Amino acid sequence: MMNCLEISRRVFLSLAVLAFASSATPAATPLELTPEQKAAVDGISAYLNSFKTLQGEFTQISPKGNMSQGVFYISKPGKMRFEYAPPNPYLIVADGTWLTVKNVKKEKGDQFPLSQTPLRLVLADQVDIAGDTHILDYQDQDGILSITLEDKKNTLANGQLTLVFDTARNQLQQWVVIDGKGRRTTVSLDNIEAGIDPDPKLFVVKIDRKDKHRSSP
Repeated sequence: MMNCLEISRRVFLSLAVLAFASSATPAATPLELTPEQKAAVDGISAYLNSFKTLQGEFTQISPKGNMSQGVFYISKPGKMRFEYAPPNPYLIVADGTWLTVKNVKKEKGDQFPLSQTPLRLVLADQVDIAGDTHILDYQDQDGILSITLEDKKNTLANGQLTLVFDTARNQLQQWVVIDGKGRRTTVSLDNIEAGIDPDPKLFVVKIDRKDKHRSSP
């Protein structure tokens, strides 16, 4: 049975959110955004606030270059499902309170308070990137806006998250995660559809209780 640290790494790397790292990265200096840049960042927040439900397909590239694919469902606030295609055996579900990662082949898994993960930034009922994060880098070229951020509440665990936004299509295109050891995980989104109500059962998952490591949310 994996310990909590090993499970944590699997959770956050699988989701392309930041892994718990044993070594911290030096603190970066937040940018002072111009009014134009601030408006662009607020535009990403407005996009994330423009839908309550979202679904589509994803492709994930791990730090070692391994590729996984699957489908995802989001129902705000707080609910999400990342369903990996075989041979990746993991299923990741947020039910509004807990984030569960499950090995469907072994029927085992672990749970973590959703409020203590970076997912709270995108699954919140109201997203405010400029207010909730420090913007560390800002790049805008040929209609592609890229912002690198860290969570003011430190749930990014000494790592950084880059959001890549297609301003022409007004759509989140990709995110890149750099954990405390500099390892990069990239997730690209495709065939995105908003406004389709998913089956509530998608956000219910059961795991073997003897393999849980739960703490209070």
